[in-house]
Amino acid sequence: MKLLSSSIVFLIATFCLNAQSPLGLWKTVDDTDGAAKSYIEIHKIGGNLFATVRELLPAADKTHCDVCKGDKKDAPIVGMTLMRDMEKDGKEWSGGYILDPSSGKEYKCIIKLDGDDKLKVRGYIGTPLLGRTQYWYRK
Repeated sequence: MKLLSSSIVFLIATFCLNAQSPLGLWKTVDDTDGAAKSYIEIHKIGGNLFATVRELLPAADKTHCDVCKGDKKDAPIVGMTLMRDMEKDGKEWSGGYILDPSSGKEYKCIIKLDGDDKLKVRGYIGTPLLGRTQYWYRK
């Protein structure tokens, strides 16, 4: 009975910790037209967060980053790392960058959980006051 109780407590604790983390699969929703565009997986490498496109949804208007520069020029969006080098800063993650494949531009980024299943993603230039916010939803 002790083993069963311990196992249940461990599983609940594990679930709660994962629910409070931005790690996992997220559905992106465009802040201009409200359409769901893709599924993005947020993962950790060396303590920093990165986000990679896993699937494009029917509302996605591009499959390749024709306006990107460097090694991302004309690359498929599926498999592309759009967010990189995000560091934990209290209750949010910041210090990294996010790529907008529709414009090919890269922005500084801040992400913060808004509940367990909603992620606030803010890309900006210079100061967070000058930027855009999208909300992503846990799949």
